[in-house]
Amino acid sequence: MTTDPPPGDPPPGDPPPKDTEARGLRLVAVLLGLTVVSGLIDAVSYLGLGHVFTANMTGNVAVLGFAAAGAPGFSVRHTATSVACFLAGALGGGRVTARYCGGSRRTLTQVTLAVEALLVGVSAVVAFTAPGTAGMTYTAIALTAFAMGLRNATVIRLGVPDLTTTVLTRTLTGLAADSRAGGGTGRRSLRRTASVIAMLAGAAFGSWLVMHQGLGTPLLIAAVASGVLAAVASGRE
Repeated sequence: MTTDPPPGDPPPGDPPPKDTEARGLRLVAVLLGLTVVSGLIDAVSYLGLGHVFTANMTGNVAVLGFAAAGAPGFSVRHTATSVACFLAGALGGGRVTARYCGGSRRTLTQVTLAVEALLVGVSAVVAFTAPGTAGMTYTAIALTAFAMGLRNATVIRLGVPDLTTTVLTRTLTGLAADSRAGGGTGRRSLRRTASVIAMLAGAAFGSWLVMHQGLGTPLLIAAVASGVLAAVASGRE
């Protein structure tokens, strides 16, 4: 006498269902790649768009204070545009994450990064076609800040420890405070160190490109990198 398999179990002999979340590059690697992209974008925005950040809002709030106080080389309008567009992107990101809440992390990551790639790609086109104009400056600030707000909302939803992709204050604090010298275990020191190196590398490479190639090239590289990461991202850490 034979018994039927329990409900929901695959019939005996059938291959196990494929885990679509496991396909592609793990989230830790993807987020480290995005940290490099953040370094590129902040190099473009700070060095080429009037001393404003579009990925790092911690620094941008301080910059807004410098501008409001009349410090030379800073613009209230540029910085306020960046903050406003970042918040709009984060708002949109909140709606996207609510749409995919409880669903596939892989799909959420891929949708967000595809939109980021598109927005940064458009800013690269504008930088190539209208270099040095006020319209290019505001367009690049608005598009990249919106893209970074959208991405940050998604990264928060993904909840991968120590990989925010845009700020390092907490990462550096954890690196020191949780180290063996600080009385901790140092368990995530490798990940934290990799995040710092990724940001440093992106900023250094982006700065070199801005000084030698203009703004379009680093923005194009950032857009391509985000697009590639969107295509290969998995939902697994």
